[in-house]
Amino acid sequence: MSGNTFGTLFSVTTFGESHGPAMGCIVDGCPAGLPLKLEDISRELKRRRPGVGEASTTRTEADEPELLSGVFEDKTLGTPIAIIIRNTDQCSKDYDELRDVYRPGHADWTWEAKFGWRDHRGGGRSSGRETVGRVAAGAIAKVLLAQHGITIHAWPSSIAGMPVPGMKDPDFSFEEAEKNTLHVPHKERAEQIKEKIEQLRDEGDSAGGVISCIAEGVPPGLGEPVFGKLDACLAAAMLSLGATKGIEFGSGFASSSSKGANQNDKPVIYRKIEPYPNLPPDVPSLRYRSNNAGGMLGGISTGMPIEFKVAFKPVPSIRKTQTTLDREGLLCDLILEGRHDVCIVPRAVPVVEAMTALVLADLLLLSLGNRL
Repeated sequence: MSGNTFGTLFSVTTFGESHGPAMGCIVDGCPAGLPLKLEDISRELKRRRPGVGEASTTRTEADEPELLSGVFEDKTLGTPIAIIIRNTDQCSKDYDELRDVYRPGHADWTWEAKFGWRDHRGGGRSSGRETVGRVAAGAIAKVLLAQHGITIHAWPSSIAGMPVPGMKDPDFSFEEAEKNTLHVPHKERAEQIKEKIEQLRDEGDSAGGVISCIAEGVPPGLGEPVFGKLDACLAAAMLSLGATKGIEFGSGFASSSSKGANQNDKPVIYRKIEPYPNLPPDVPSLRYRSNNAGGMLGGISTGMPIEFKVAFKPVPSIRKTQTTLDREGLLCDLILEGRHDVCIVPRAVPVVEAMTALVLADLLLLSLGNRL
């Protein structure tokens, strides 16, 4: 893993700036012969793309992917897969005043401190638009994982301080999440959050939230024993997203005030292990009545669903007057122009799924060399 590349065997390198000609990614290490159509990638990009929701920026990008290499007659070749997504709706003049001013809560100052130079147009490469390459790569990883019976679902479990009913609620529905622009799996709550988002937009302010994610069908044994733990890899993946501020697995921080007798998972052993044909026939399949550990023990998957939550801070681009610094170190007032999200959480849902898929795909391939 380097500054622009993620993964070991199944790796992705993203490239491009927010207001450059294109964004994109190069996926290396994808096995040959995987059925892959352009529609598999387009579908995920449309779930992420801006300009389709109350919480979203008005920047409207088609986000149509172009496959440049690595696929022939709808099958992967085993060679690097290159994908580009053209930028077509930039409005760079909105950022002219930011050439010599650092936006509060953004990476403007830190990027300039590191490189001595930055692209001030929409944040350049530090923009959330960089995630379009991750989602394109994640779409390929999802296809690979589906071949092994692994599915991933993420959803907002809280937006603007408003919690969303959990999976045990009778009105919770992943189908509903795909019908509304907030990706909220609860129709009534989606409408309530929509009103809150509109209020924040009128006030010129923004909101954060929490995204929950569950990966099902993950076989036991994924994850490396020390430095490549599954939860550590997932944490690195999620915290590489610009607006993330925290992650918890299973019962998370609540476990710190629990007792061991209550916290420890209660195992039930089943001999029927059809979902995991790669296990030797004499190895039982473990299931747990509780999943406080989030589907991982010792950094290795247990066979239970992988469950975690990711916290996202409020969007720092707001339309209220703020005090900041310019290049001369002088205080100045700033009112941000441009087109910005009120809350990035809905659009981050497919990004969280994509990064989860990249981690699991990489560890799945690594696991194939664990035993002969």
